[in-house]
Amino acid sequence: MKLRRLAAAMGALLYGLLACQAHAAEKPEELTVAKLPPYNPHRVFVADVSFASMTDARVHVFDGDTKRFVGEIDGGFAPGFAISPDHKTSYVATTYFARGGHGARTDVVEIIDNTTLDVTGEIVIPAKHGQAVPTPYNTILSEDGSRLYVSNITPSTSVTVIDTAAKKVVSEIDTDACVLAYPSGNDRFSALCESGKALTIRLDAAGKEASRKLSDAFIDVDRDPAFVNAVRDGNKYLFVTFNGNARTADFSGDAPVFGASWSLLSDQERKAGWRPGGLQQTALHVASHRLYVAMHKGVDGSHKEPGTEVWVYDTESKKRVARWDLAKQKIDPLLAIQVSTDDKPLFYGLTPTSDLVVLDAMTGKRQHVEKQLGTTSTLLLNP
Repeated sequence: MKLRRLAAAMGALLYGLLACQAHAAEKPEELTVAKLPPYNPHRVFVADVSFASMTDARVHVFDGDTKRFVGEIDGGFAPGFAISPDHKTSYVATTYFARGGHGARTDVVEIIDNTTLDVTGEIVIPAKHGQAVPTPYNTILSEDGSRLYVSNITPSTSVTVIDTAAKKVVSEIDTDACVLAYPSGNDRFSALCESGKALTIRLDAAGKEASRKLSDAFIDVDRDPAFVNAVRDGNKYLFVTFNGNARTADFSGDAPVFGASWSLLSDQERKAGWRPGGLQQTALHVASHRLYVAMHKGVDGSHKEPGTEVWVYDTESKKRVARWDLAKQKIDPLLAIQVSTDDKPLFYGLTPTSDLVVLDAMTGKRQHVEKQLGTTSTLLLNP
């Protein structure tokens, strides 16, 4: 009898609790998407190829003013990444497989709204986009943003040309074993050839090939190869070589115009083994004519080693104006470097462990280190 009364009492209590919960049910939360803060020139985009899970790459977005991570963009497999001239849109050229890491392959350019980082559209492209460590020139826009160039390799090489307003592929240009795309203006781009020459393609109004011309060799690929991550000033690109020489290439005409080669090193520094290194070795602040180079002590073949120092040059006088020893500020060597474009520029660097380093670009003074922004981040883009 006592057990029945106890059971009845517990049942009544449970019923009462459920009734109270029914009357006091909370309103379901409504999920919203926060907008990014308004664009500022110290926003930096960090491409992370994610070597441990390569079908799931990311582009991390970091605000250099607030020193905060503000969002990320899905990258698929081996993404190329470009930002529109008005900073409102990003483009991710990537590959997806139907079963994650295998299955039917689809290559697309995804269109990203930079205020929310949402995908707002996609353009299916030929399933041959170059799957490599990202560079600024495997996916890049024309000067006005009207055309997007996506580099392909199968291993045959070509460039897919996309009309960004119409959101469609308008042509595929065979680049005859030359790679990447270095745009000049809105109607042409150049590609680098294994011979050390440059192939310049001029496009017609429809985005199809109108003409092409192969230059003389301007890179000695046997004795002093150049890094492909040239820095850009309008239609002029500055290439730095493995042995520490610099040379410009102006691609604005049908035939490129090449500047005289000049050395980043004194004889004594060269003898001591100093040389450029890393995966994004140089950065350029156009207004101040400052060229930043990640330098290390190494030997032939050490060109991918990160820089233990950053050397700063005036590109007009071709003289070094500063030398930053990173260890003195307890900063690890830098694998990739970038600088903002404004009149109070920030300098950014990536360490081999994906720490994002922020320095004052005029003084080299440490401002912030964001630990492990990504897993294997290799490229910095600052619009």
